[in-house]
Amino acid sequence: MSRIPLTLFDLDGTLLDGDTDELWCEFLIDEGVLDRADFEARNRSVVERYRAAAIGPAEFCAFYASTLTGRTAAAWAPLRQRFVAARVLPRIGAAARALPARHREAGERVLLTTATNRFLTEPIAADLGFAPEELIATDLEEADGVFTGANAGVLNMRDGKLVRLHEWLSAVGLPRSTLADATFYSDSSNDLPLLLAVGHPVVVDPDPSLAERARQHGWRLLHLDR
Repeated sequence: MSRIPLTLFDLDGTLLDGDTDELWCEFLIDEGVLDRADFEARNRSVVERYRAAAIGPAEFCAFYASTLTGRTAAAWAPLRQRFVAARVLPRIGAAARALPARHREAGERVLLTTATNRFLTEPIAADLGFAPEELIATDLEEADGVFTGANAGVLNMRDGKLVRLHEWLSAVGLPRSTLADATFYSDSSNDLPLLLAVGHPVVVDPDPSLAERARQHGWRLLHLDR
């Protein structure tokens, strides 16, 4: 019996024209939740170093987890709803929406894998048609239901994306050899561990470093109308 193909998608910079964490921080600054003088420059620094693959997963994920400190998911929910509707969904174009839909309609198994935390990405994934079990994201630590400002478990970034994917494969009863026939769409050099692990890497509007790597490896390059 032939195996159902697995197709994976990065979110930020790939399906989304922008970065969820960066946009969230800007949104909270505009809403007066975060102090502009303290967070704006720090957010810009983290974003620039992420794009250059010059920031580690621990620092990157901790910075954005800190923006949710001290409230429950329920307390954050109204702000999250407004944020997703106003700042995120307008940045997901028709071409990006069609990509996972096309693979899904072809009978393939699809999965969204992102370094951004699950709390922010759950509604975005749902809007794109991904079920909760089709999302791998960085997890936030909670104490008595309140976000502590820290992360929990393996961070879903760089090598951690491959570790978390291996865990997911095991949980759904698929062998690691599934990746030999898998496709992964990504825009970022931060995703090189996973791009190198799949049989069919596709780089989407890549950063210059990843574009050069793609040319060296003969990987497919894709441009999405934004």
